[in-house]
Amino acid sequence: MDVRAYTMVGALILIWLLFGLMNDTFLTPRNLSNLFTQMSVTAILAIGMVLVIVAGHIDLSVGSIVGLTGGIAAIMSNWWGMPTVVVIAGTLAAGVALGLIQGWLVAYKAVPAFIVTLGGMLVFRGVLMGVTHSTTISVSDSAFAMLGNAYFAQTFGWLLAAAAIICIVWSSLRRRASRLRYGFTVAPLTIDLLVAAGASLLVIAFVTVVNSYKGIPFPIIFVIVLAVIFSFIAAKTTLGRHIYAIGGNAEAARLSGINIQRRTLGVFVFSGLLASIASIVLTSRLSSATISAGNMAEMDAIAACVIGGTSLMGGSGKVTGAIIGALVMTSLDNGMSLMGLESFWQYVVKGSILVFAVWLDIANRKKAGK
Repeated sequence: MDVRAYTMVGALILIWLLFGLMNDTFLTPRNLSNLFTQMSVTAILAIGMVLVIVAGHIDLSVGSIVGLTGGIAAIMSNWWGMPTVVVIAGTLAAGVALGLIQGWLVAYKAVPAFIVTLGGMLVFRGVLMGVTHSTTISVSDSAFAMLGNAYFAQTFGWLLAAAAIICIVWSSLRRRASRLRYGFTVAPLTIDLLVAAGASLLVIAFVTVVNSYKGIPFPIIFVIVLAVIFSFIAAKTTLGRHIYAIGGNAEAARLSGINIQRRTLGVFVFSGLLASIASIVLTSRLSSATISAGNMAEMDAIAACVIGGTSLMGGSGKVTGAIIGALVMTSLDNGMSLMGLESFWQYVVKGSILVFAVWLDIANRKKAGK
């Protein structure tokens, strides 16, 4: 993580302390476990949104894709009686197809992503209302319900913590050795070890909290796995480097031989796929699909990315930052709800934070330009 990510972690801790002082139940293991579960949908959407924004585009349709693919999952499960594996496969295929259609229009027909996805937001919501007849469709499949409501045993949590700490220490030492090998300056070893120790303590604290309730929620494992996969894609693969290059300077990327159309199509397919995964988690957690599912979720995902350091100008942003941003957004929702604040305050606060984060990004870019 960079300096901004560490700053966001500090801000998140301050938010938690503030809400903890104002409401006794906020910092209880039960509420924090529920908070992490609630965060999962926004986090999954934000992972896909990072790649779209880094490539210089925007996707306003992910909330409606969550609603539509969730409705498809409920119809396949409830009305058609299909097994869970088929339901999941069909839902993911629908998400990929919707992302493919939008990506094709943006990449190969040169329709601005803002217009395509704004239209998609309306069209997909309308299709959802049509196919579900504007009714709530319940899902009673116990196997499907586990995806959003089950918990892993406490032993699994500690094994996961041990694996995470080993990865943190190994990656820190490996990054340090790589910088030394190529002659770059590095911080004192003590500093690197303290940073690794701090991150390890956060992992231990997380596992301790969730194990104090019921264990690690299933949706969090989805977030962790997807974050690892897409962090690797973004940072360690040719595809990831191409996406950053396109967002940084599309003309230079074209002249260097990057197939911009194919890469643009790819990021929208990823976005649709992750939206369908988020819909599975949400539909499973609620045990039903509604016409309001995913409403305004795209705004939370975009805000999470921007708060986490992704620039709306394109070319910069990290998956880990988006995860932290999603946790910040969910913490604000959760804390204000526990305090009994009216819902309009949540919109006011989140909108203000989004504008401030964008202003801060623009100010930092101007400062760097000088």
